[in-house]
Amino acid sequence: MKKILFLCRENSARSQMAEGIVNSLFKDKYKAFSAGVELKEVHPLAIEVMKEIGIDISNHKSKHLNQFTGEEFDYVITVCAGDLKGTCPFFPGKAGKRLSWAIPDPAEKGDIESFRRARDEILERIKKELMGI
Repeated sequence: MKKILFLCRENSARSQMAEGIVNSLFKDKYKAFSAGVELKEVHPLAIEVMKEIGIDISNHKSKHLNQFTGEEFDYVITVCAGDLKGTCPFFPGKAGKRLSWAIPDPAEKGDIESFRRARDEILERIKKELMGI
């Protein structure tokens, strides 16, 4: 089973949604984790839009990148490339492949439609770039 680490600054929305999608829909091929460097609670709208597609991330907790530095991952994917409010974290550990996705931070607008767009884009990228579907 391949391991994926999703990274964003706060580990409160995009990376949490990505972790939930992989671990729910593609758990036969991958085990996903997520982390950040400025920890916050998982955003309530991220939890809500994930429930809309049948995935429960309400028990997820924000995790610091340092928690994973000794581990090796098949993929390390940053989901915050191009953000205006700071830079994406960098994983200093071993990674088979590193990807950088520019997914707008839905918390910046704070409306449910922004969270839905981010969720849908993450799902499509996972399907296309990891699953080849």
